[in-house]
Amino acid sequence: MSRSLLLASLAATTMLVHPAFAQVAFELDEIIVSGNLDETTLERIGVTASVVTRETLEQTAEVRAIDFLARLPGIDVRGRGAVGGLSSITIRGAGQNYVRVLVDGIDVSDPSGPQMAYDFGSLRTADIDRIEVLRGGQSALYGSESIGGVINITTRRAIEEGTAQFLTLEAGSYGTVNASYGITNRVGAFDYALTASTIKTDGFSAADENDGNTEADGYDAKRLSFAAGYDLANGARVGLNGFVEDSTAEFDEQFPLVDGTTDEYTDNRVQGLRAYAEFQTGAVANEIALTYYNINRKSFGSTVWGTANVVYDGERVGASYLGQMALSNAVDLRFGADHTIESYDQSGDYGLSSGEYDMTGVFAELAYETAGLDLVGTVRHDEHSEYGGFTTGRVAVNWRPAQDWTVRASAASSFRAPSLYELYGPYGDPAMVPEESRSVDLGIERRFDPDNFIRATAFYSETDNLIDFPFPYANVPGTVTRQGVELEAGIALSEAWRMDASYTYVEGTNPVLTAGNAWNLEFPEHDLSLTLTGDLSDRLSAAFTVQHAAGRQVLADYTVANTTISYDVTDGIEAYLRVENLFDEEYQLTSGYGTSDRAIYAGIRAEF
Repeated sequence: MSRSLLLASLAATTMLVHPAFAQVAFELDEIIVSGNLDETTLERIGVTASVVTRETLEQTAEVRAIDFLARLPGIDVRGRGAVGGLSSITIRGAGQNYVRVLVDGIDVSDPSGPQMAYDFGSLRTADIDRIEVLRGGQSALYGSESIGGVINITTRRAIEEGTAQFLTLEAGSYGTVNASYGITNRVGAFDYALTASTIKTDGFSAADENDGNTEADGYDAKRLSFAAGYDLANGARVGLNGFVEDSTAEFDEQFPLVDGTTDEYTDNRVQGLRAYAEFQTGAVANEIALTYYNINRKSFGSTVWGTANVVYDGERVGASYLGQMALSNAVDLRFGADHTIESYDQSGDYGLSSGEYDMTGVFAELAYETAGLDLVGTVRHDEHSEYGGFTTGRVAVNWRPAQDWTVRASAASSFRAPSLYELYGPYGDPAMVPEESRSVDLGIERRFDPDNFIRATAFYSETDNLIDFPFPYANVPGTVTRQGVELEAGIALSEAWRMDASYTYVEGTNPVLTAGNAWNLEFPEHDLSLTLTGDLSDRLSAAFTVQHAAGRQVLADYTVANTTISYDVTDGIEAYLRVENLFDEEYQLTSGYGTSDRAIYAGIRAEF
């Protein structure tokens, strides 16, 4: 799609707003907390966002969150084997190092990796209560690594008085056993939530078995997440949340990718902690937070060049302040600052390397709200210990010309600072400068009631100073562009059945792209997803999903389908059967890496 054609589609989309359509009066109360510096309802936000609730996740009962994320508009997955295998995503064609990921307010990107990115291969749904996905540049709110978007994950919380407990047990293909237990409790001013989960699987070969690889790569992980809060008598609130996860993941040697030996595995320990205080001083609502994140990866194995035993350790410590006040009935001011210190160490067969830098950001946001219009402007300035100052901004508009119509538009500037490894690693270069990006999008939504809608969004982004690996890492000349269209629809087919669908078209240009260097354009041009959910009887329900990806740079098209059948045994107890890759499709998400054959899992969920 050319830029002129994209602009034409934007204009045509805007012209869809016409008063001749019947108006439907309804209210939406879905709150999104990550789209601005203050929470707002989804119907009034000016950026493109998706919200996934736990109820929606349970309809398909998937263990890996990435399997659900793959069906959201604009998101493509690059998986490398079974659960636990290194996996990443793109948002609108922007890769993993352009996506900021937060879990309960803790930045979980890996400071010790080649790029500052999050490994989605180990992200399971056991403790997830909610996922918010922002698409487009968000550096004005979240700083570096937010060129493509932001994923904000919230774990279980106590929302009602009393105690609630949750239990899930599952077993199935590849010798997989999966279990989790959660408890939430609220008594007066005190509340807490705790979830413990474990998974063990023999897995399948990370290197595609169709290429002659037969050694299975297993995974074993245990995770504990928690949150606690206390409401003080003066209206203030203090809280603490965090997580710890230990895992062992087997993988296959690379360059070339084969399972020639059985000695490759990684021991990981990941932990995060956040403490916060919320309080009022006069007209200003305040929040102060301290965060800590650490990841330790011990990788063991061998390659054609010899042993490859390496230890990586990454750490992030942060402090932030956010203030909010109403300037008038229609105008709110939000402002604050944050400071982050990131460091990494590497030791082992690849030699010693280490590095550290810090970044201080100050930001402000002005929000204007009326009955039919929300206008939000955000500006942020970051001072990086290596590069000096960098200023970004974002403007987001939500216009409601009629009760059942919404037009969204946003324009943003963003940046990505080189990672610690890109600066100080064995192939790094401290002379590199940050990548700079500009993005715009324009969308229109028609709602027929709170549950039925159609939505179209056109987007365009460009990035300068791309950091690539021509050996060593370096900024390369030229501009990378990504543009396309997202279409979404949710339709109640009957009182019992519902269809949700999304289609994404993305194309990109890369001035340094060669046949062997397609990594930052490895996404499908066409990505279609359909989800059908409904009731077969009073106790029996079903979910059927299908995803089709076409137009990939180096990989063939594929279509994969899954289904889940659930049965309400009693109130609070549900049994389910999930079949993944229902038609046994042979396909790859990343060149050379395998995906699951048809697999069957049976489980039971209880809430009491």
